[in-house]
Amino acid sequence: MKVAVLDNKGKDTGRKVELSDEVFAIEPNEHAIYLDVKQYLAHQRQGTHKAKERAEIAGSTRKLKKQKGTGTARAGSIKSPVFRGGGRIFGPRPRNYAQKLNKGVKRLARRSALSLKTKENALFIVEDFQMEAPKTKDYVSFLTSLGIQDKKSLVVLSGENKNLYLSSRNLKGTEVVTASELNTYKILNAKNVVLLEGSLEGIQENLGK
Repeated sequence: MKVAVLDNKGKDTGRKVELSDEVFAIEPNEHAIYLDVKQYLAHQRQGTHKAKERAEIAGSTRKLKKQKGTGTARAGSIKSPVFRGGGRIFGPRPRNYAQKLNKGVKRLARRSALSLKTKENALFIVEDFQMEAPKTKDYVSFLTSLGIQDKKSLVVLSGENKNLYLSSRNLKGTEVVTASELNTYKILNAKNVVLLEGSLEGIQENLGK
């Protein structure tokens, strides 16, 4: 599959690049996408949540009142969960939310996500370019030239491009990542994906069968 290469002004360079069909034109596997996104979101959770249970509450263990004859329910401790300030019943405890997913499934999910973007005509290939200085205005002009300034976008670089990254950092709705940081969630979370030409080789090499 051949796709036109644009310059950073959004104009056709007259060149076309060959995209691998096994990465950008497969039948998307929705279950693989689901599993990969689920794992990514689970890994964002710190798992440091904690509530004190009755054994951890500071307070007296003296029996509050006599067992019988008060006309109310028996009560043994002020730390009981039924009292205000008492422990919490089955409260959250620190835990690890990490999930295991085979590498083959992860690669399939990413190929599926990229294929979806290709089908939706939401994938742009732009020739590599550098910014002389970090300027948000220049980065906005770049997105405007592609017609995606008002949509969520993901720009994928082949490697470190400090000025381009810094120019995008204080804008909402756009993210700049390197090819090695690309994942299924980021691809699907963006309305449009912009691949700099230099990133294609690494993406196709990593995700190819």
